[in-house]
Amino acid sequence: MTPRFLLDTHVVVQWLSVPRKLTTDQLRVMREAYRHGEPVALSAYSLVEIAMLARGSRKIAGIDRIFEELETNPMFRILPITIPIAVDAGALNLLRDPGDRTIVATARVHGMRLLTSDQRIIDSKLVSVIE
Repeated sequence: MTPRFLLDTHVVVQWLSVPRKLTTDQLRVMREAYRHGEPVALSAYSLVEIAMLARGSRKIAGIDRIFEELETNPMFRILPITIPIAVDAGALNLLRDPGDRTIVATARVHGMRLLTSDQRIIDSKLVSVIE
């Protein structure tokens, strides 16, 4: 089964640690996917961002559990950064952050909607989002 949605880094972390922080629509989509055994995708770049968040000023509790869940739960599909994704990310001048560019490009190349709360991504209108 092919994932229909791509999760941004913060949605992944919130779903696995504090799901109540997700928006109503994000929570509904994630619960429906879980209930129906549908996979959800995330960019390989999100793994780097999660590791940086875990060690940064806003430390994430339970980082080992989050990585274990991402590695073992078949619900999560980690999508590699491919040449088409890199090329698209390089062209996304409306976004400055390389992580945002890579995640948006991953969603675009795979034709997926992006679950995000990142207002810069939402405002850019570069990809279809679920806020």
